[in-house]
Amino acid sequence: MLNIPLAEAKNRLSELILRAEGGEDVAITKRGKPMVRLVPITETVQDRRTEIAEIFQRLRLLSRGMRLEGDLKTIAREGLD
Repeated sequence: MLNIPLAEAKNRLSELILRAEGGEDVAITKRGKPMVRLVPITETVQDRRTEIAEIFQRLRLLSRGMRLEGDLKTIAREGLD
C-alpha cells in the first residue's frame, strides 16, 4: 500500500487517482496515520438505481400477496447492500 502525506497528495492527486484506478492501494496520511484510502468506484450510479428499482418492484409484488423467491427480510437486506 502506498502511504502518502496529505500535503504531498494535494500536489499529486491526479497521479494518485490513476494509480488507485489501476488497482494500487493508496492511503493518504495525516501526521503519519492513514486517514483515507483512494479506491475506484466499481459500479455506476445508474446500475445502483436499476438494482434499487428492481428491489422495490419485488417488494410491491410481495405486498400484493404474490410469492417471491426468498422472504421479506432477505429482500430488504439486499436493498441495504
